[in-house]
Amino acid sequence: MKLSARDAISYFAKPDPGKAGVLLYGPDAMRIALRRQEVIEGLIGKEGEEEMRLTRMSGAELRKDKTLLMDALKSQGFFPGPRVAFVEDATDQIADLAKDALFDWRDGDAQIVVTAGQLKATSKLRKLFEGHPSAYAIAIYADPPSRAEIEATLSKAGITDISRDAMTDIEALARTIDPGDFRQTLEKLALYKLGDATPVSSEDVQSCAPATTEAEVDDVLNAVAEGRANELGPLMIKLAGQGSDPVALSIFAMRHFRSLHAAASHPNGAGAGIAAARPPIFGPRRDRMTKQASGWGMYKLETALSILTDTDLTLRSSSKAPTMAVMERALIRLAMLAQRR
Repeated sequence: MKLSARDAISYFAKPDPGKAGVLLYGPDAMRIALRRQEVIEGLIGKEGEEEMRLTRMSGAELRKDKTLLMDALKSQGFFPGPRVAFVEDATDQIADLAKDALFDWRDGDAQIVVTAGQLKATSKLRKLFEGHPSAYAIAIYADPPSRAEIEATLSKAGITDISRDAMTDIEALARTIDPGDFRQTLEKLALYKLGDATPVSSEDVQSCAPATTEAEVDDVLNAVAEGRANELGPLMIKLAGQGSDPVALSIFAMRHFRSLHAAASHPNGAGAGIAAARPPIFGPRRDRMTKQASGWGMYKLETALSILTDTDLTLRSSSKAPTMAVMERALIRLAMLAQRR
């Protein structure tokens, strides 16, 4: 039986122990691995593998020894409880062996979990699971998770009380990082909120999201964008003391001001522009950059980008000027420009 995306979410949340097995296939190996792990844990529990109720084999191993799957299906382990026979990296070459196992399956046998790469509609293995009355076939695509999938992942992580802004940030995060990192971020968020009865906020999401730049660089860029030229000296001394690379700082500055320019030139306003930014901008930083973009305006930001482009060319040229001093001078010019109305 072929499961739709909506039905698959329900299955992943609570796999059906009364079915013979499931085939998970698609182009994204990481997403398939995460779903496979979820299914197996749902069938045999977290202790199942330690209690030797999980038998693993590859498609290649099964082709060499055609009895492996049937043996795993029928054998009884030392520990009581449901069992799983897991076949990874399967191809159409094991379709006949899987067919024998599926049609010989009885209550009390191990459930069959098979993972494969991309399979065509004409695939024998895919047709087998789609057409079997007691088996499921689920396609796993590389598309960003849906709202329902995100809510299911949040629920599994124990996160139920979420503010509207935080949910917006979580959805944006799900579209920009890989599934493994996203799941780890939610687990980190659940630990972060452990014992805290208040709803998850944008600030909480920002605290747990994967870091993109060092805090000191953010401090410098915010001081520049907000026209606080008098604060730049100590901040630049701190960065230089940490061994920061002026070219890297130039890249970060260019990225920051390009985001501001994109926001300021957005037809629906700076707020909509920041909301559409990729990678996503979270919590207080989102509000701060919205204010910065509105204060600068599109045309003044074009001047800022021109200054940064010239500075970057100088840093990468054969000029003998001290590079950190060149970068600091450019940032001071930008901070002074921000003060003009």
